[in-house]
Amino acid sequence: MKYTALTKPLHDYICATFPAEDDFLRRLKADGEAVGMPPIHIAPEQLAFVQTLLRGINARFVLEIGSLAGYSAIGMARALPEDGKVVCFEKEPTRAEFIRQKAEEAGIPHKIEVHAGDAKHLLENFRPEHEFDFVFIDAEKAGYVRYLELSLPLLRKGGMLCGDNTLAWGNVFDANSTDKTVQALRAFNHAISKHPELSGCLVPIGEGMTLAVKR
Repeated sequence: MKYTALTKPLHDYICATFPAEDDFLRRLKADGEAVGMPPIHIAPEQLAFVQTLLRGINARFVLEIGSLAGYSAIGMARALPEDGKVVCFEKEPTRAEFIRQKAEEAGIPHKIEVHAGDAKHLLENFRPEHEFDFVFIDAEKAGYVRYLELSLPLLRKGGMLCGDNTLAWGNVFDANSTDKTVQALRAFNHAISKHPELSGCLVPIGEGMTLAVKR
């Protein structure tokens, strides 16, 4: 087995060489914390990775399940064409409003559409006008498999699906773990790997991102 451990100097080099986070996104994180949001967001190198994927598949429409302060939503929207859109499902109404405000400040309110409420209930009744090119899942881990089941019919063939945190903070290998989050992420990875409509892999970037292409 051969791999390169990600040290801090190496991580700093990656982020400096392929920057995706600017002053606006740094302020967004600080503003979110200032109003009581947890300091949770994808890492800058993950954002650069996702933006590259979106541009590579010529994505126009993205579905995000779990948006918190809108860091990843705004980052993804920046990689879409002017007529593109990120549709966000965020459980907390105050956070949903925060995202709308930040999209306005970012100058891209037309590229961000936010729905407040439980994503499972929203997805069960969601009838979009178009198929999605990319689905990004970063919500409660216990719901990942259900989010996969509900969002896959909305994804176009050749589109991509991505679940975040799928290394389970280094514990995903442990089949004997009693931690419900570890169990949920193992179930999600298994569902991706065995699904007849998907071809996927787990990329060890950030806290792990499981990617899949719809065949």
